[in-house]
Amino acid sequence: MSDMFHLGWFGSFIPTTWTSGWDGTDAADWLNGRFYVDKVRTLERACFDFILFEDSSMVSDTYGGSSEATLKRGGWAPKGDPMALAPILARATERIGISITASTSFYPPWMLARSIATLDHLSRGRVGWNIVTSSEDLAAKNFGMDALPPHDERYARADEYVDLVTRLWDSWDADALVMDRERGVYVDHTKVRPIDFVGKYYRSRGPLNTLRPPQGRPVLTQAGGSPAGRRFASRYADMVMALPKGVPAMKEYRDDIRARAAAEGRDPDSVKVMYVVSPILGETHQHALDRKAQKDAAVRAHPEGQLIGWSGSMEIDFSTFDLDEPLPDDVQTNGHQSTLANFRKWANGRTLREACVAYRTESMELIGTPDEVAAQMGEAMEEVGGDGFLIWNQPHNRRYIGEIADGLVPALQKRGLMRTGYGHEHFRDNLLEF
Repeated sequence: MSDMFHLGWFGSFIPTTWTSGWDGTDAADWLNGRFYVDKVRTLERACFDFILFEDSSMVSDTYGGSSEATLKRGGWAPKGDPMALAPILARATERIGISITASTSFYPPWMLARSIATLDHLSRGRVGWNIVTSSEDLAAKNFGMDALPPHDERYARADEYVDLVTRLWDSWDADALVMDRERGVYVDHTKVRPIDFVGKYYRSRGPLNTLRPPQGRPVLTQAGGSPAGRRFASRYADMVMALPKGVPAMKEYRDDIRARAAAEGRDPDSVKVMYVVSPILGETHQHALDRKAQKDAAVRAHPEGQLIGWSGSMEIDFSTFDLDEPLPDDVQTNGHQSTLANFRKWANGRTLREACVAYRTESMELIGTPDEVAAQMGEAMEEVGGDGFLIWNQPHNRRYIGEIADGLVPALQKRGLMRTGYGHEHFRDNLLEF
């Protein structure tokens, strides 16, 4: 089992592919959740560890100073609330984990602690909280703020926030529910206590008014790219979503996170680092290369889709720059700093048009037949040391999900690289199994 790695799916509660012949009715009906129920059932059949839903709280109008571009393409918006989708997915499945994004900048801590604890019970111990500090001032304005705090202050606030939330989960002992009919006692009050938390940014008396989560502490997931983000991830996260480019950078990132976790007094093996990838599969190697070429040609002809996405995440209006010139050196952001840093490193002086074609969200390029890609993933894990991959593809459709679940996964399982069943009931236990 030491050669095995974890596999998750990273995505959003957004419309499916709607510009091709592969969408059926999904593109119109996606918000009723049925497509996502089918998707998560397929992923569970394929023995994925979990599905992770990102989230945001805005309709971006950064690109071109208008929301037209965002809404025209249906990328950042419309978007459903994954917190509401999670119990539907949990009811439809038995073992797969479900991680939900909630921002420390917008959710009140007590409400978040209670919601996640409740969802952990509804899912029978299979919920995770994907921790973000948010990066868009537009989102902040939807919550009565003029702008978000500076980047590093957001992480300082998040430190205190997570401390508070975990203390609220711990405000009930695991055996507080006694249901003693003879004595007429449902909950032993001596096993439920206030926490009287007073910090620099947050205060809460506690306790929660619901039972301790089945997992004790639901799985915490987080993407730490900046120095502040890496420190935060190594302190709290059970799974770190990583985006370094290339196998050497992937190894450096994992080694750094594990060293930081050890310095925090944690077992490095309790922190799973998983790398975002978007495999392009084909019936033959040439078929996969042809599909990649088609994708690149579409981006080269219409780079706006990529530029709109960058504008939303970095809060930089890319429509103001010449497509046939590099991004100016003096451009800065209070948004996703690691995204901008990775962009500059990857663009390496390219024009914006060519950068759109060359840039990849994923950590490594995976192209080929299912067996070829499975071999590439295994070789990368052997060099990096662990811990797995997150599949990312948006907009998505049933065809791509099927290619991964029924093509790539069997190839991975045949090589002994991926689980063929779930050994435990809880998300955390499956994540820590290897």
